[in-house]
Order: sequence, then structure tokens, then C-alpha cells
Amino acid sequence: MMENSTKIAVIGGGSWATAIVKILCNNVDSLSWWVRKEEVAVHIRTFHHNPNYLQSVELDVAKINVSSDLHDIIKEANILVIATPSAFIDSVFSGIEKKALEGKFILSAVKGIVPETFEIPAHYFHRKFNVPSKQIGIVCGPCHAEEVALERLSYLTLASENEDMAVELATLFSCRYIKTSTSDDLYGTEFSAVLKNVYALAGGICAGLGYGDNFQAVLISNAIQEIERFIDVANPIHRDVKSSAYLGDLLVTAYSNFSRNRTFGVMIGKGYSVKSAQLEMNMIAEGYYAVKCVHEINKKLLVDLPIVDAVYEILYNGHNSKLVIEHLTHKLS
Repeated sequence: MMENSTKIAVIGGGSWATAIVKILCNNVDSLSWWVRKEEVAVHIRTFHHNPNYLQSVELDVAKINVSSDLHDIIKEANILVIATPSAFIDSVFSGIEKKALEGKFILSAVKGIVPETFEIPAHYFHRKFNVPSKQIGIVCGPCHAEEVALERLSYLTLASENEDMAVELATLFSCRYIKTSTSDDLYGTEFSAVLKNVYALAGGICAGLGYGDNFQAVLISNAIQEIERFIDVANPIHRDVKSSAYLGDLLVTAYSNFSRNRTFGVMIGKGYSVKSAQLEMNMIAEGYYAVKCVHEINKKLLVDLPIVDAVYEILYNGHNSKLVIEHLTHKLS
């Protein structure tokens, strides 16, 4: 079990942050929670639920110190669970000094790349705040926040180069409806969590264009091969991409109706512009930002990623989705 000295803070006010707070409240006596707006913090303290995300989740506010003061939240914690969208990480931490994160363990629940620097969060916190790799971890799926809210059985993987800490965190996240496992593949699992959003977006585009289940199976089979090729170059260690942290996370994001990336892709496939799809969803589809970042990173790695390239051409070069996907079909097997 966790030591009594462990103090945890969740950074972020969205659906996944809310789900994580719900999970952690099963195993801790108290935790801190940062949300951007003070009126949201007041609402949570008063009415015991997040007014904007997973509104049905009843939060145990007796255990939660919710605040919009990030400096105070960070100061009081020794484990920071980062659950903000990747597009906002740099702005959220722009006013935080390096010394504020000294000695703290950073657990990333972010499934995207920091667009300002083209870095996964683990690299970002290591470089910008000098957080040692042994003091960084990632929590990854397959797991949708909406099913956590419904307390449907879900599985999480806690990855860190610090094996003892990964085990400790796995205990912290384990409860009646959450089963956990551990991994030492910090960077591989994080890159995989980023890439699966791009492939879910691709699957959505194809669904919007009218492609059926037969083609989707081929698309996702090729997607896991792309993930393996990319992470084997980005972080060359032994891993089994058929395990839940890689293949399982890809499958649930590519096929689930809860997947905002798939939903975003469906809208693009049906002819929505990127801007109109973003406005209608009113939520962050991490795959939109991730595909540009992966495209830039891959200029150095030179991995064969035809599906990623196709999504990039559609979203950032404005190419016709029907023609791009038709061209893609000749590259898959």
C-alpha cells in the first residue's frame, strides 16, 4: 500500500482528470485537484460533481482539495498526475519554476504531444524541469473515462523506469472496477498512446467515407504495425505490442463510440472542415495535434507511416479525404 506521506495532486479539469479523481478516491484519504477556473472549483465543492465533464459522477469532496491555484496544488503534493490536454501543457506550466518540481514524481495521463516542442510529456518534463527519468511515469489504457464513470471493468498500465514506483502506483489505481499492470517501457507506451489517437482518427475518416468493417480491420492491423515500427526506432527496447497497453489501447480508441478521435474523424470523412468539427465537438481530439507532431518527429526518424501521412495530408494540407484514403488502400495489406 502507499505510504501515509504520499500526497497526490491531479492537474486538469476534463473528463479523464475527473475519472482519475474518482478512481483515486477509492484508495486515498485525501488528494488535491487543480482546475483552471475558480467557478468550476466552487461548483465541485458545492454540488459534488464536475459541471462540464462526467456530470453524473458523484465526487467524494470530503477527500478532495479542489483549487484553481496551481502553485499551491503543486507545493502540497509529491506525486503530480498530469491530465490536461497536450495542447495546453506548456501554457499551464509556463509560470512554474524548475525548483517547484524538484523531488516530485510526474505521472502523465496525457495522450498527446506538446505541440510547441514536438515532445511527448515525459520528454517535456525531463527537459524543461530537469525531472529525472526515474521520477516520471505514464498511465495508459485501454480505458475510456466514460466507462470509468459507469464503473465498467477497465484495465490500466502504469509504466515507469522506476519499477518500485510503477508497482506502488498500480496499487493506488487498482479498485473494484480497475485492474492494473506495470511496464518499464515509459517512452514506448507514451508514443503508442499518442499514435493510437491518430489511427482512431483515420478509422473515423474511413467510416465517414463509407468504408466498412472489413476495411477497418485491415486499417487497424496495419496501424499496430506502424506503431511497432515507430516505437522500435524511437525507443529501441524489447516489448510486445500485442499487450493491452499497445494493441488494446489502439483497439478501444479506434472502435469505441466514446472515442472523440474517431468521432472527429467521422466528421472529417463526412465533409466537415477541421474548424467546424472542432466547434461542434467542443472537446479536444488529441489526434489532430498529434499527427502534425508525429509528422515532424518522423522527418528525423524516417519510419514508414503511410496511415499517419494520409491523415496529415487531409488535416494539414487540405487534400481531399476520399482521394487520399483511396490512395492509401493500395499501400495496405
